[in-house]
Amino acid sequence: MITSDMSIASVMKLDPEVAPVFMSYGMHCLYCPHASAESIAEASLVHGIDADELVKALNAYFDAKKK
Repeated sequence: MITSDMSIASVMKLDPEVAPVFMSYGMHCLYCPHASAESIAEASLVHGIDADELVKALNAYFDAKKK
């Protein structure tokens, strides 16, 4: 389960194919230094997006891969 306190880099390590989910929310620099240091919540704040919505989308992506 993805949470807003996880870093972008940690989610990308779970499955690099999740990148389009981040990109659909305007997060394109997935491998920059900030991606490993900032949490999803912090990055969402910087990008002006709803962290809860992004986390929901990320979890939906991983849930769909299980099926």
